[in-house]
Amino acid sequence: MPTNEQRRAAAKRKLERQLERRAAKARKQRIFAITGTAVVAVAAIAAVVTLVVVNRDSGSTTASAATTTPGGPAPTGVGENCQYPAAQEKASKQVNPPRTGKVPTDPATVSVSMVTTQGNIGLQLDNAKAPCTVNSFASLASQNYFNDTPCHRLTTGGLSVLQCGDPTGKGTGGPGYQFADEYPATDFPPGSPESQQPISYPRGTLAMANAGPGTNGSQFFLVYKDSQLPPNYTKFGTIDETGLATLDKIAAGGVAGGGTDGAPATPVEIKSVALD
Repeated sequence: MPTNEQRRAAAKRKLERQLERRAAKARKQRIFAITGTAVVAVAAIAAVVTLVVVNRDSGSTTASAATTTPGGPAPTGVGENCQYPAAQEKASKQVNPPRTGKVPTDPATVSVSMVTTQGNIGLQLDNAKAPCTVNSFASLASQNYFNDTPCHRLTTGGLSVLQCGDPTGKGTGGPGYQFADEYPATDFPPGSPESQQPISYPRGTLAMANAGPGTNGSQFFLVYKDSQLPPNYTKFGTIDETGLATLDKIAAGGVAGGGTDGAPATPVEIKSVALD
């Protein structure tokens, strides 16, 4: 008859064999799960590659079904990857670049009050369509970049705008960084004939001035009469009725020295820009 010590040893060996079998079974289950995940991942990658190749061959700039329709608002709350690399020109007024990376598109609109020496101008910034532009504008406003700066240019010909945002007042100044174009430039393939055809910039449009693709900085223009321009100038907001009345008064004074493009005869200085 086995002794107590022998029985304990036998029980111990039995328990060890059970534990080994359970461990082996668990390892098999983990291997299966990892293999299954890898298969799903490979399938997903293959689907994405196929989608990108199909869209590229068809001439579409859309990379996936998750992207928004060109010109349409991004899904609420989804961030836009915004970058603000240094420009060749130094900042005309000391300022820190805005935050980079994912910028929220919620809220869809941002209210702004601009006080000028000729009257108030209320703005509604379109954060849904132009989040990187709005992010920059809001950053500059919060740092008082626009305070006590002139609106240096008025046009009264086929183009009817008041241009502001350059602390130097010469039309060459900026914040020391630049960023990419947004709506409506993103509606058209770069370099395509369509991207050079004029589109409507209606009365009440707020848009960015630039010196070429991807050179947005701090200068912007306010449209007081329907105008036609190539879609290379980011539309990032609208002007309220009070603001339009202020613009009409400035435009009525004409361009200094006559002509249709130059400094406004009625001097305009931005005193403050504040987010409501």
